[in-house]
Amino acid sequence: MAIRSAGILLYRHTSAGPLELWIAHMGGPFWARKDQHAWSIPKGEFPEDEDALAAAKREFTEEIGSPPPPADYELLGVFKQPSGKLITAFAAEAGDFQPEEIVSNTFPMEWPKGSGTIKDFPEIDDARWFEESVARTKLVKGQLPIVDALVRHLGGQANDGGAQD
Repeated sequence: MAIRSAGILLYRHTSAGPLELWIAHMGGPFWARKDQHAWSIPKGEFPEDEDALAAAKREFTEEIGSPPPPADYELLGVFKQPSGKLITAFAAEAGDFQPEEIVSNTFPMEWPKGSGTIKDFPEIDDARWFEESVARTKLVKGQLPIVDALVRHLGGQANDGGAQD
């Protein structure tokens, strides 16, 4: 059975018009010096018997250090990752969301590898708003279909600043 994760992609439209996405830089030594394709939507694993949206909100809170904003969360779909993991992604508009600091939960890992020393690393070491075009260069490639689904959900308004034909 595939590993299941649930996550939240927050978005906002700026006064200048472009769509912005709230994404998070993955923590730990593997991602420390990487920026391109080293970001993710806040997400995490959940068991079969847990509601996906409840799991997404819980994981967001654990990774960002503050709960997701009150909003109307919409299911974008379930997205299969190159690893085989399935991400159930939700989106919500959250224009004024800006936590004072990012305080993520941690995971233990032997570091340096082979040293026998176990260190704790944050799951997320940064999170912020990026214009959609920039976010596409930062997100891990397997999550780009989530952005595509959001753009479709918004009626294709993301790239043109909301202009109507």
